[in-house]
Amino acid sequence: MAPPNQLCLVLVIFLSIFSLSSLPTNAIIPKANVSLPVPSSQLVENLCNCKAVENRRFCLKALSTPKIIAVVDTTQLGTLIMKLGAASAKATLNALKALNCCVEAYKYAILSFEMVSSELVEDPQTANYDVAVIGPEIANCEKELINAKLRAPRLLAGNRFMKYYVSMGYGITSTLELENPKEY
Repeated sequence: MAPPNQLCLVLVIFLSIFSLSSLPTNAIIPKANVSLPVPSSQLVENLCNCKAVENRRFCLKALSTPKIIAVVDTTQLGTLIMKLGAASAKATLNALKALNCCVEAYKYAILSFEMVSSELVEDPQTANYDVAVIGPEIANCEKELINAKLRAPRLLAGNRFMKYYVSMGYGITSTLELENPKEY
């Protein structure tokens, strides 16, 4: 069995020939060994109806931009599809980078909160500092999510809660610092 992209090409060629066969016999057909371009909307329809395309609706929507509507041959359409795919991959990579930044921020928060709980008695001033520096890490996470245009309600809520815990931690360590001033 032929690969799916060859089947699509055969389908496009067949439909091109079929549409040309309805022309009157006195129509001028170029003698050059070049196929006539199929209108872009027809190119898109043919592609999106191809068995190899998993999601016809997505295909039609993704290929409905003015730039794609203006293409006149399969190679141009293919080139634009590849550019769209690359742009989508870049956007996804940016989202993943943002998520990775958040993963690191939360790992840092876990370690810091655990460390601060052991510092509360021995060194409230250090505990105060250690809890305060969690905030900028969480702010970085939030900034990266916004820059990547990533809408992640659970992460945004987690960031908000983390800020609350940081402020509570800062409040309690400040209180402990006042109650137990350390001599330097």
